[in-house]
Amino acid sequence: MKFSIMFKPIQIGSVTVPNRFVVPPMGNNLANPDGTLSDRSLAYYTARAKGGFGLITIESTVVYYQAKGGPHKPCLFSDYTIASFRQVAENCHRYGAKVSIQLQHAGPEGNSRLTGYPLKAASSIPVSCGREIPEAISTEELYHVIECYGDAARRAQQAGIDMVEVHCAHGYLVSTFISERTNHRTDEFGGCFENRMRLPRLIIENIRRKTGGSIPVLCRINACDEVEGGQSVQDAAAAAAYLEQECGVDALHVTRSVHLHDEFMWAPGMTHGGFNGDLTSEIKRAVSVPVITVGRFTEPQYAELLVKQGRADLVAFGRQSIADPELPNKARSGKLEELMPCIGCLLGCVPNMFAGKPITCALNPCVGREGEWQPAAVKKRVAVVGGGPAGLYAAWACAVFGHSVTLFEKDSELGGSFRIAAYPTGKGQISAAVRAMIVRCEKAGVKVRLNTEAALESIRSLAPDAVILATGSLPLLPSIPGLSDCGYITAQDMLAGKGAVGKKVIVAGGGMIGCETAEYLAERGHHVAVAEMKSTIAAEIAPENRRYMFESFERNHVFLYPDARITRFYPDGIEYMAKDGSLRSVRGYDNIVLAMGTRSNNPLSEAVSEFAPQVFVIGEARHSPGNAVTVTADALKTALSIGSL
Repeated sequence: MKFSIMFKPIQIGSVTVPNRFVVPPMGNNLANPDGTLSDRSLAYYTARAKGGFGLITIESTVVYYQAKGGPHKPCLFSDYTIASFRQVAENCHRYGAKVSIQLQHAGPEGNSRLTGYPLKAASSIPVSCGREIPEAISTEELYHVIECYGDAARRAQQAGIDMVEVHCAHGYLVSTFISERTNHRTDEFGGCFENRMRLPRLIIENIRRKTGGSIPVLCRINACDEVEGGQSVQDAAAAAAYLEQECGVDALHVTRSVHLHDEFMWAPGMTHGGFNGDLTSEIKRAVSVPVITVGRFTEPQYAELLVKQGRADLVAFGRQSIADPELPNKARSGKLEELMPCIGCLLGCVPNMFAGKPITCALNPCVGREGEWQPAAVKKRVAVVGGGPAGLYAAWACAVFGHSVTLFEKDSELGGSFRIAAYPTGKGQISAAVRAMIVRCEKAGVKVRLNTEAALESIRSLAPDAVILATGSLPLLPSIPGLSDCGYITAQDMLAGKGAVGKKVIVAGGGMIGCETAEYLAERGHHVAVAEMKSTIAAEIAPENRRYMFESFERNHVFLYPDARITRFYPDGIEYMAKDGSLRSVRGYDNIVLAMGTRSNNPLSEAVSEFAPQVFVIGEARHSPGNAVTVTADALKTALSIGSL
């Protein structure tokens, strides 16, 4: 597929964007505490420009010092930060990309503990239960904030930025004025539609005045708020038309939801690409300026179709651009088999963003560290034992750094536990990730030995300078009476098709593996129960994924037993101690599926250390339980260190 539409240039105001691939604004916490863009910020944005994206959007940038939402937010309320933005713009321009900056006042979603100033919004309405109640921003301060937007845009222009985007979505300050749900003012900024649109109109006018009208202005708007009484798609279409006709915006970036429903903002893996397409189409029908759509795009096929059908003009690949900044280049060169897809795990990006830590990615742990990918000073022979995600990533990275790499895998297929993890509901893209890992290893020259138990002599025969042990984990078999006699099957073996189960199944363990296994079985018609010793079932699963999982549990009548510490196994069920200390039993089941954790599997390190100069134990072989974020981070750290030791 040629993707001829996606690679067609498009005009936004006075700026020609070379293609339709967009990096949207995403908080990454790579900026310095003083609001300047850091060297890691520079590496992050440069990598995506080099990867072929036509429009790079710098994440939400603070326009007013009292409205900083996090400690590592870029800021444009001072001339001091201009130089760092200029460096990013120049680097991105070097690869032909255009650069936009999203301008933001966090409003009620801000951080008063950080700034020392109270949160502000259109009206004194908290964003969610337990959150600080914002103050209704005064009319006088509001006019000052309008000036701040114009000043920030002028600084962006001085930095060589091509365009600016006013953030009017997601429940931040401007959004609270547009929506009837959050705007109950009685001054000139409240009441009728035109009054509620007064703030974005005055901001845009101020930007035009202070930049001489020469820099394109975009607005990011919600297609709908996804809350009762909030902005609907019909409201959004009217707002879009107003922004074009009355405010003169040059393009619209259409997103979705306020933070009460984050699953529409960073959709989990079970959500398919382009799920906002119909809403974007409604906005597109209301305007003639270019419209950017966003929403779980991981591959370019549907993006090409949407633009070809005239339902959008550009497509933003958000977390996909984090997982693989080379998406456009791979689409252009027909190398999509090498594309590392975002699997929607929400393990390294969103949690870190909220925690104020630099974001990372389960499949791309070098986010913000792209500048560290340099050939190793000393080329070495490296043996990697284990073909799961840790081993595959380590082997590929070592080969890219210039080492000679041989990978041993005892099974007939690569992927390890990651391959099995693709079976539960909404995890199908993990298979594509495993395939991409394999192809990348092949292209990098990794020598793979399948069906090979990595006996010591096999490793020794390579005379390796370094050995990486990525032998993963094994299911934990607890010392609980009756286990050896109950005929259990582990969740891993069940998912891998190594054994069948009957109609009624009880899953022992309500962590990620147990709950995903339960959902997998329930959707296939089994009657399923889950017993978990903790009070929270699926505690380690991202909230956005948990929401859909528990809807599935309810739909498929999965019985949940939290606070259930199993004290005995029976062939047809379990006995457990409840929270109140009483013993209870759950009987009458055909099978028990065991999912009570994992333990590290590291049988070789001591013996290998006798002949290998460097030995590294990584991933779940070193610390279990782990997840894809921790194991690939281990792999990258090890690959970087081998050439420097």
